[in-house]
Amino acid sequence: MKQACVVEVGPRDGFQSVKEFIPIEIKLAVIDGLVGAGLGRIQVTSFVSPKAIPQMQDAAQIVNRVLDKHPSTEFFALTPNLKGAKAAAESGLKEICVVLSLSESHNMANVRQTVEQSVEGIAVIRQELPDMKISVDIATVFGCPFEGQMEIPPLIDLIGKLSESGMDSFTLCDTICVAYPSQVKTVFSAVESAFPVHVFGAHIHDTRNMGVMNSYVSLQNGAQSVQTSVAGLGGCPFAPGASGNTATEDFVYLLEKEGYSTGVNFSKLLDTAKYLKSNVPSGNYSGHHINIQD
Repeated sequence: MKQACVVEVGPRDGFQSVKEFIPIEIKLAVIDGLVGAGLGRIQVTSFVSPKAIPQMQDAAQIVNRVLDKHPSTEFFALTPNLKGAKAAAESGLKEICVVLSLSESHNMANVRQTVEQSVEGIAVIRQELPDMKISVDIATVFGCPFEGQMEIPPLIDLIGKLSESGMDSFTLCDTICVAYPSQVKTVFSAVESAFPVHVFGAHIHDTRNMGVMNSYVSLQNGAQSVQTSVAGLGGCPFAPGASGNTATEDFVYLLEKEGYSTGVNFSKLLDTAKYLKSNVPSGNYSGHHINIQD
């Protein structure tokens, strides 16, 4: 049977989109539900300034709780800079994710740096934390809200620079869901051809109801993992119009029907999605299965 790696990012990418602070016990209950449903890799929080994203102020508490309770689950966190990376390491995490944009305009809006400054900062993180596993999320690969459609040669150049710093893996992100299947196929085929030994994943938003389709196409064309968010909760706060992530339960449903093994218990996952929507009603959800009555 074909295997598919579904990476859950709801506890970070999903939660950070909610303005009202979510009680830590609800966050932990959602994470427990995801682990119980069989999600083996979870982006659990972000070590970012509470002034920038107040929702993530409990990052260290979350990590301490989940590492003790679920030692066999692969947890990782997003860190925007060296300070956040060091905080993640101090919390006990062995893997972090750093982010930069292919688009200069979006990178400036998102992290207030040029792309080159971000590349240099990521190299410093690698030097300071040599034992940390580091993955890189490259935002706006398929299109930018400020610059329009992006080109492949700058992407290849950027990945090459990041590779020189010793990054472990890369995730190509359709930040505002402007990608279409043939474009997704072309981009993933290009990076796989240019970097055959590198590990690539996909992160596709669902603003235009293209998330499940584009995620599936990425998996068929070189992506070794796909990031999704339970109930479709999320969206980029620094990209106008970037509402909604691809819902984990919707993508898992498709994979199972297409003969993939995900290791995920769909019924338990759907229960977790519905629990989240019931307890965080103000969230922006794109998931379709959470609206289906059993």
